[in-house]
Amino acid sequence: MDTERERKLNKLDKNEIENILPHRDPFLFVDEITDFIPGEYAKGLKYVSEDEYYFKGHFPGNPIMPGVILVETIAQVGAVMMLTLKKFKGKIALFAGIEKARFKRIVKPGDILNIEVKIVSLKLNVGKGIGRVQVDGELACSAELLFSIV
Repeated sequence: MDTERERKLNKLDKNEIENILPHRDPFLFVDEITDFIPGEYAKGLKYVSEDEYYFKGHFPGNPIMPGVILVETIAQVGAVMMLTLKKFKGKIALFAGIEKARFKRIVKPGDILNIEVKIVSLKLNVGKGIGRVQVDGELACSAELLFSIV
């Protein structure tokens, strides 16, 4: 397989993501997967729009993306990566825990989130991933996520 074709195969648009994840707007927080190896790592993008539903209440006049949604964004990129494994196709990834979540930068409308997730362990259907979100090369959020595939 040529390199250009291999690269294209490791990218997913929003429609392809919706074929993998059960999430839908307004709770789908991944716009693109830019690179991934099933079960190992993934990189994705989220284009933060001023029309996001949570900005109406968090906070009026000073919109800030909630930290829990940053963590959920990491989880969704990780779920796409895991659910592309043949043995997990058609299943759902659920949180089993969140550890060491840190928030370092405020995320505002207009920001582009660069999300990276790496799997550090997997036994049967339970695993652990490490993820981070960056904006303009600056760390916004990092967390360790425990998950179960059901």
